[in-house]
Amino acid sequence: MKKSFVNKEISWLHFNGRVLQEAADPAVPLAERIKFLGIYSSNTDEFFRVRVATLRRLSNLGPRAKKIIGENPDKVLKKIQDIVLEQSREFDRLYSQILGECQNENIYLIDESGLNGEQETYLRDFFRQQIRPHLILFLTDQMAEFPVLKDHAIYLAVQMNGKKDKERLHYALVNVPDQQVSRFILLPREGQKKFLILLEDIIRLCLPDTFSFFDYENFRAFTIKVTRDAELDFEDEFSKTYVEKIQDSLRKRKLGRPVRFVYDRQMPKPYQKYLIEKLGLGDNDSLIPGGKYHNFKDFIKFPKIGETHHYYPPFGPSVHPSLREQKSLLAAMRQQDILLHFPYQSFNSFVDLLREAAIDAQVQSIKLTVYRLARNSHIVNALLNAVKNGKKVTVMMELQARFDEAANLEWADLMREEGVQVIYGVAGLKVHPKLCLITRLEKKRPVYYCGIGTGNFNEDTAALYTDHMLLTCDRRLTGDVVKLYDFFENKYRMATFRHLLVAPFQMRDKLKRLIRSEIRNAQAGRPAHILLKCNNLADQEMIRLLYEAGRAGVAIRMIVRSMFSLNPAQQPNGDNLQAIGIVDRFLEHSRFCIFANGGEEKVFIGSADWMARNLDRRAEVMCPVYNPELKQELRDYFEVQWRDNVKARPWYTNDPRDLAPDTPPHRCQQALLEKFGALS
Repeated sequence: MKKSFVNKEISWLHFNGRVLQEAADPAVPLAERIKFLGIYSSNTDEFFRVRVATLRRLSNLGPRAKKIIGENPDKVLKKIQDIVLEQSREFDRLYSQILGECQNENIYLIDESGLNGEQETYLRDFFRQQIRPHLILFLTDQMAEFPVLKDHAIYLAVQMNGKKDKERLHYALVNVPDQQVSRFILLPREGQKKFLILLEDIIRLCLPDTFSFFDYENFRAFTIKVTRDAELDFEDEFSKTYVEKIQDSLRKRKLGRPVRFVYDRQMPKPYQKYLIEKLGLGDNDSLIPGGKYHNFKDFIKFPKIGETHHYYPPFGPSVHPSLREQKSLLAAMRQQDILLHFPYQSFNSFVDLLREAAIDAQVQSIKLTVYRLARNSHIVNALLNAVKNGKKVTVMMELQARFDEAANLEWADLMREEGVQVIYGVAGLKVHPKLCLITRLEKKRPVYYCGIGTGNFNEDTAALYTDHMLLTCDRRLTGDVVKLYDFFENKYRMATFRHLLVAPFQMRDKLKRLIRSEIRNAQAGRPAHILLKCNNLADQEMIRLLYEAGRAGVAIRMIVRSMFSLNPAQQPNGDNLQAIGIVDRFLEHSRFCIFANGGEEKVFIGSADWMARNLDRRAEVMCPVYNPELKQELRDYFEVQWRDNVKARPWYTNDPRDLAPDTPPHRCQQALLEKFGALS
């Protein structure tokens, strides 16, 4: 019997395997392949901190866990372990291969064993001046309690013996201070040759200096890393505010249970056993033998020492045609709805809209939902400027944006101190929609201007993620956005949303109705199709409906990035259920769906994936696109992506799509760069 659903964690590992394929692709520029190794590593870290940590917690529930998730979490964890080990072996192979290719390009990543005299002298001096002041040493065999190892940090597990008692082994841990010193140290050039060394290899070189106060010799050092459970725990403490509970949970996160231990496979077995025991790990935990180095996420920021051809060609986002000659963005929005496509079109257009609203004498207020902000946010600067110009500014700040909680607390404090009204979420709901509402007084009446998007108001990610944003004055849409902000601000004031699909109130039901309508149309012989683009598709009720729709003859095409629980084998007529994933230069992040609706297509963009958490436990928005030209624009965008035969992969194969002979290559992101005039 075919499984109805593919486990979403297993499907996510399939996606991460595609990331690893980009590191293996010789057509990808060399420096970008190094970056994909870093992306794979960063993805894997977060996967263990969140997904594996959750499965570990469920495993502790025993038989009840299967009732909650529909399968045995221990079996899923075992399968995860097998896949991750296989991918780790491929990662190590690719790393060695890429290092060889770097050498062919006169880029040498050397270690402490390959130094000449001049390089060694240079690095010993660098160690004394730049590294040693930041080192923290733990003589673990002399400590009553084993130290708490930080999540995301790397350590050198050092084994040594005394000069007098050579038989007795001693153990120590040395932190690698990559937050204080760059992980990559450039060495003086030798002609055309460029040399790099990793921070931990300099520490290895200088271990005798590090332990010069002790009677030790014969040092061996092995890199280790611990990944901890990063889920936040909230206690029912009524005397504490929501902010205080977040702060308490962040402190507890640092002490979360280890869920993965990565170690150098060359480490002696007794030392492995010693560390595993001290960390409180067992045979069923994720013990990952690796190479000499860990924390490859740092390779995302590999130094730019290559030649031009080692990188993707530069691009510069274009300005939307409707905004090129228009000085006022508010005036442009009054003339027509505008759909922006990032990163192909400039995110600065939205920043400029906020800047204009900040100084426009007729603008009364600005409201914005915030999930993740850029490190140096131009958005916040524009909002603070608005406050200084007498506007009422309200920010709906989601404090539980995973791994951005601390940053959001800091931004919230800054904005509140400057006079911004900051609202901290809605009890029991993550607030995830991407909404901006500007109120302007025109002819003594309030007129509303809205930005409704699929991605965060974050100029950093807008240059790396594909997203869409609708700028509109359409009263049908702005009226619903006003009601939604009223709910955010007043918490218990419920409203009827006539145009927006709003979770957790009616989005699920409305999406189900739209799918059932396609089923009826297919049965009646009318046009029936569903085009879906999202990051994750894992909600079982929605998947069952898609199975039913496919059997009824609805043509369903899906572009899904990360988690994909639908099993195409469930559909007798496989042509009706087709799904691809795309991994390329930019992270595919946009979410939209198109329903045939009997020939009069309905189109929605928004913040929600098709997962239970998005439909039932978050505030989310999907917004209809009413303008016929913009509907066609999104339809064309989908078709450009669907035709990809270079970076697209049918789900669960990771093999290139089958092509007819003489079919020209079509790479959708390159085609979109050209379409929007974004190539430099």
